[in-house]
Amino acid sequence: MTDKIDPERNRITARIGRVARVGANISGAVGARMMGADQQALARAVRQALGRSKGPLMKVAQLLSTIPDLLPQAYAEEFRKLQAHAPAMGWPFVQRRMRAELGETWESQFASFDREAAAAASLGQVHRATAHDGRALACKLQYPDMASAVEADLGQLKTLLALFKSMDGSIDSSEAILEVGDRLREELDYERELKHMRLFADIFADDPRIKTPEPLEELSSKRLLTMTWLEGRGLMHWLDEPQDTRNRIAELLFKAWWGPMTHYGVIHGDPHLGNYALTENAERLHLLDFGCVRIFPPRFLDGVVGLYRGLRAGDMDQVAHAYEVWGFKNLNAELIEALTMWARFIYGPMLDDRVRTIADNVPPAEYGRREAMEVRKRLKTLGPVLIPREFVFMDRAAIGLGAAFLHLRAELNFAQVFSDSVEGFTTETLAQRQAEAVKRVGLAELTQP
Repeated sequence: MTDKIDPERNRITARIGRVARVGANISGAVGARMMGADQQALARAVRQALGRSKGPLMKVAQLLSTIPDLLPQAYAEEFRKLQAHAPAMGWPFVQRRMRAELGETWESQFASFDREAAAAASLGQVHRATAHDGRALACKLQYPDMASAVEADLGQLKTLLALFKSMDGSIDSSEAILEVGDRLREELDYERELKHMRLFADIFADDPRIKTPEPLEELSSKRLLTMTWLEGRGLMHWLDEPQDTRNRIAELLFKAWWGPMTHYGVIHGDPHLGNYALTENAERLHLLDFGCVRIFPPRFLDGVVGLYRGLRAGDMDQVAHAYEVWGFKNLNAELIEALTMWARFIYGPMLDDRVRTIADNVPPAEYGRREAMEVRKRLKTLGPVLIPREFVFMDRAAIGLGAAFLHLRAELNFAQVFSDSVEGFTTETLAQRQAEAVKRVGLAELTQP
């Protein structure tokens, strides 16, 4: 499709309608509270409102639900349902979408196609199908008018963050909003996601323990992504398994996230628990979604690894240089001290050379809160601190990965596994490796310099 004939391009009328619908949905939840609903009923009303709204607002709730004890139990339970049980659109929508993407005879291109969605998420839903050669398939269909929904939600997000800034004043999120906007727009492009899928398959081509779906380009488009179906049990099904099994899962998760990061400058920026599945006995990890992938300039990884090395060696000049590489402005001793307090928390498990849990016996509800409150308190005295845009999804992914380790109650020597992942690291080697990989999968022309 071209923009000239695309009926679902970002339209002002659809954007206005989105703002009105989201407002109406949320007001229903507020109404439930005013009518005296208890916490469980209110949490259910909010979840239903987010489910009807779909889009970026629902994705925020999904992320929050992955962090143990961050939300009251009633809200965490309801928001987790958004990952696997979001309200799906019916068969008339499916027929319209499939005709628009594959033509009037779309059904003949499959041996079978399930009418009921197997899963539904914030931007689209997935249907099971069968190829004519017998392969089980997953067909990911994007909801209508998502481009307009994203722009409308970004506008509301800007307003909300501006309000937070006026109340707090410690964080300048202007670049973060640009980053979130760019990644969400990319997530709507299923042709790009297909290439992301190939990129991760290329990265793990020699590791049989980590597998990605195989995309079918002839049955895919900008708003339809068809891929092989990978069986497996989601991460939440493994929480009561023996300790060594949970540790093995944690090792696979660490490798699946940090391997691409430290060797290719690539991260999966949406590590909620629904994006992973494991085969019998947790022998193989399946990565299931590649919409939110961040490809960093190699210099950014120089900051990631440089900060780790600086903290480990107690070299504050190297630590300060890492912040400069990341793009923090107006660095002074007070700001460096505040940033380093948070850095020591994030890097803490990777600087402690022993077997431990990620929280090291700190209750999940308290993990990181003391550090975050102290950092924010210090930043308030320094004026609004501009958060570099490239920092956003690395931090988000790190928090999501830590949440998975908390759920698993994994016990690893995180310092050893991280040290192994950055052994021999140089920016030049990463840059060459990244350039070759993105070229092989057709992403070179879409990658930021």
